[in-house]
Amino acid sequence: MAACFATSLSSSIFFSLLLLIHGSTVPADPPLKTFIFRVDRFAKPSVFPTHFHWYTSEFAESHKILHVYDTVFHGFSATFTQEQADSVGKHPSVLAVFEDRRRQLHTTRSPQFLGLRNQRGLWSDSDYGSDVIIGVFDTGICPERRSFSDVNLGPIPRRWKGVCQTGTKFTAKNCNRKIVGARFFSKGHEAGSNADGPIIGINDTVEYRSPRDADGHGTHTASTAAGRHAFQASLEGYASGIAKGVAPKARLAVYKVCWKNSGCFDSDILAAFDSAVNDGVDVISISIGGGDGVSTPYYLDPIAIGAYGAASRGIFVSSSAGNDGPNGMSVTNLAPWITTVGAGTIDRNFPAVVIMGNRRKIHGVSLYAGAPLNGTMYPLVYPGKSGELSASLCMESSLDPKIVTGKIVICDRGSSPRVAKGLVVKKAGGVGMILANGISNGEGLVGDAHILPACAVGSVEGDAMKAYASSSRNPTATIAFRGTRIGIKPAPVVASFSARGPNGLNPEILKPDMIAPGVNILAAWTDVVGPTGLDFDTRKIEFNILSGTSMACPHISGAAALLKSAHLDWSPAAIRSAMMTTAKITDNRWQPTTEESTGKASTPYDFGAGHVNLGLAMDPGLVYDITNTDYVNFLCSIGYGAKMIQVISRTPVKCPARKPLPGNLNYPSIVAVFSSLSKVLSTKSFIRTATNVGAANSVYQAKIEAPKGVTVKVKPSKLVFSTAVKKQSFVVAISANNQNLTLGNVGAVFGSLSWSDGKHVVRMPLVVTKLEPL
Repeated sequence: MAACFATSLSSSIFFSLLLLIHGSTVPADPPLKTFIFRVDRFAKPSVFPTHFHWYTSEFAESHKILHVYDTVFHGFSATFTQEQADSVGKHPSVLAVFEDRRRQLHTTRSPQFLGLRNQRGLWSDSDYGSDVIIGVFDTGICPERRSFSDVNLGPIPRRWKGVCQTGTKFTAKNCNRKIVGARFFSKGHEAGSNADGPIIGINDTVEYRSPRDADGHGTHTASTAAGRHAFQASLEGYASGIAKGVAPKARLAVYKVCWKNSGCFDSDILAAFDSAVNDGVDVISISIGGGDGVSTPYYLDPIAIGAYGAASRGIFVSSSAGNDGPNGMSVTNLAPWITTVGAGTIDRNFPAVVIMGNRRKIHGVSLYAGAPLNGTMYPLVYPGKSGELSASLCMESSLDPKIVTGKIVICDRGSSPRVAKGLVVKKAGGVGMILANGISNGEGLVGDAHILPACAVGSVEGDAMKAYASSSRNPTATIAFRGTRIGIKPAPVVASFSARGPNGLNPEILKPDMIAPGVNILAAWTDVVGPTGLDFDTRKIEFNILSGTSMACPHISGAAALLKSAHLDWSPAAIRSAMMTTAKITDNRWQPTTEESTGKASTPYDFGAGHVNLGLAMDPGLVYDITNTDYVNFLCSIGYGAKMIQVISRTPVKCPARKPLPGNLNYPSIVAVFSSLSKVLSTKSFIRTATNVGAANSVYQAKIEAPKGVTVKVKPSKLVFSTAVKKQSFVVAISANNQNLTLGNVGAVFGSLSWSDGKHVVRMPLVVTKLEPL
């Protein structure tokens, strides 16, 4: 036996030497990845007591399975090699396979700006949303914040079936009558890998294995949706006043699916949807999206699949539109059963002024709260003058201390976080920073709590400042910080970063649906990171000011909670319709809403139906409702087969014999897509059904604002409702001649159809566009 082992060892050594001599290597094991498998639940053999037993016997060993889904989705996620996943995917019971994907977060005074008032209207009529539970999918929560107090709240709603999951620095006592439940999901994250292959895991030195928030984003979004009244709130003196969420008495259920510095994985998000629906939430708020510019088909998109499972059970799902604006077709979260929210400004700002040595004043914004410059003029330098891109962007280690020490540095926006550029300038010896927008951001500005005196300026002003710094023999500047200003006009303005339409998957569905406050929003913050989120920033704050469609989304989640509380019988589609058809398309000057990056008038591709106005949404008059069957017919209309649809719907479906039209989904907007090949007058007809939720005996007249170059007819032009007749259908015929139709820069023309009974105005946008041949 020993001789045999010695011979084997000698042979092994000899083989190893041969491999080294010839430069060969032993093939590495193929990498493991996480895959999500959609399984036909009806195919489970009766011999298995549960689906988990079936999955572990038929498809995977138990240690490979991460999550089993059985509510909004049926199947499991597991770690496999690509070859193994391909093999499992061939099983006749497996309907779809998709690789786990990492998502990113789409990162006071706004309730009043939404039209909410203390003594009347939706707040008082809904008791501030006290009986509604909002599920927040984010980075967790800091439960000690005043925004999450349960003082004077009634008992937890009896239908709640969730848990308070404990873990690092999070005990059962951290839940209360406000935070009714909390969970965290990390299996997909811990099994995930970077593009280069290594396992990501969780960094226990900066993160908590519990629902506790180590990032701040989740605490901020949760308190925006449902934070209690917190007096004397501010960010180091900025935006001081009473902080409160949109639905201050609504309950919160926390689902931590995103992890500090490493994003959120589809497999964990899908598991959170499963739990939230079983737990008994009424609203789901998810400020998460792809952010990669790719429009994923609904049957391969776990957020769309999970949201369908929730919406089909009466749960309202709102999601952020993304922050890749003002580029066209940048909007994400496109499924028609999701309410997709873009961002607008409110009438509050944080001005700062750059005073240059040539006496020119440049106006910008800042949340800097440290020692002021007190009017002292400092040398001004633009590192990008040499043409080096990394220096112009003030990237890490790109600045020469010999050039920037003791000076105010102009940095171009992009490629790295805005606040991180300030840290680079500070490390290199700079005394201040001016952050200049590029052409893509235009004049859109957001405030940041910089760690050194700093100010953000628009593209035009930035170019002027760079020209001065490059041409003057002795350029100098200082920065003055002006604090908080309210009553700003115009407002709202569509934020330059807010993602834009058209819908990249189905242009017949207008996205985003609407906009809500998403610029410079004050809300609660975690106590473990400073306002910039940088490791270097050790400031302790209770509230922070952030901007993004991440901030706009929870405004709509809170609004949905109020509407749900006031109208228990309304479906998610009816709630969305109420907000869309009453939305504002004018600003506080009573002028058309403008677009921040250019200052020009905005369009439904920018703001959807408009800016939410909750003073009117409680009593919309009419709503456009949508059933589960309607959504299935929509999926049939866009060419999905029964198997694809079952991935989303969970149950087998049969498409109508006559293929439906996608434009006939009962949406509160109409997009007419004409073929650019047509040379003659073309007409497209759309059917909508209005449900009366106002006075029983009501008569509505149609008012048409036809898009330029287009003819619009409505039949009938009068809708008569009574106690017996609560629903009325009508046809909208849109005619266009491609030879005479001029679409302009955005490739579409816009109008509207409104129904009015003298009290209510029920408005839907009309969009006409051309479809170019492939």
